Amino acid sequence: MTTISEQVSEQLTRPVSKRVSQSVFDGSRLRVVLLVDVNDGAQQEFLEAYEQLCNQVAQVPGHVSDQLCQSIENPSQWLITSEWESAPPFLAWVNSEEHVEMVKPLHNCVRDTRSLRFHVVRETGGPSADAVRVLQADPRMGDGVIRHALTFTVRPGSEAEVARILADYASPQARVDDSTRLCRTSLFMHGNRVVRAIEVRGDLLAALRHVARQPEVRAVEEAINPYLEQERDLNDQESARVFFTRAALPAVHHVSAEEPAEGERHALYYPARPGCGMRLAEVLAQQDEAASEDPASPVLHSTIFQRDDVVVRLVEHRSGAVPDTTPAPALAALLDGDAVRMRLITDRRSPAA
Repeated sequence: MTTISEQVSEQLTRPVSKRVSQSVFDGSRLRVVLLVDVNDGAQQEFLEAYEQLCNQVAQVPGHVSDQLCQSIENPSQWLITSEWESAPPFLAWVNSEEHVEMVKPLHNCVRDTRSLRFHVVRETGGPSADAVRVLQADPRMGDGVIRHALTFTVRPGSEAEVARILADYASPQARVDDSTRLCRTSLFMHGNRVVRAIEVRGDLLAALRHVARQPEVRAVEEAINPYLEQERDLNDQESARVFFTRAALPAVHHVSAEEPAEGERHALYYPARPGCGMRLAEVLAQQDEAASEDPASPVLHSTIFQRDDVVVRLVEHRSGAVPDTTPAPALAALLDGDAVRMRLITDRRSPAA
């Protein structure tokens, strides 16, 4: 059986399409930075938890190395950096139940954490201090929008009531702070699965916290609590943390056609065979990248979200075009059922700043 690293491109240097603004499939190494604010008096507990975590992470396929650093100005601030062979093996681990259980000891001794992930584009070192290793021909030219999604399931039979609740709420204020604002939120359902796609300019974490604090949003979240398959208590920090960790559906690829127009938004759900979610997402990314070069393609924008074997493709088509759910031969072997178009519950854009 092939590993996650073997399933993705083995090239460390590959051409970068100017139309792809985000992708985890570049094949270059990944640097993960975790900023940690430790509770007063909990330094030793934190160190012990880190040592345990470090030993476990060292056994994860794709992990290369890690470092633990302490601030010279504020001893309660720590920095954990790790290096991975590429992004896919890290994402497979960080989105797993194994990871959820592995990091629990850290939660008792930290006030706050912030995780940042970076592809290694250039590197100095080697025989000469001036040597530079090119790992990626060109950097990605992003559009300034951060894309993220959440997914969860509700109890069978409750779908209609959940859809009614989720469609009926007042939009939160778009402005989060001077540098962050909400751009768009789209919510879809297929069967008992809910997918909420979020677009943000600025700081994603600040935006998610801002939304969670809004009374109108909190009321909706409380209203759907009785229907969730995974129970949660939003008044309990650990319960809420675990729920939203498991609900995270990261964007792994985004591509846009040359013209910046907006079209009709659709979400397609691709049920992956066990263990094939990442490979399925990569094949979809390759197809979308190729289609973006075709002027006749009906797709204006496409974002692929993936976690474990849940793969969702959010697309914007030219007006009047209908998404094609017929799988290409390369996809058929990776699917555990037919790709389906999800039902749009609500699609809300924030007014321009």
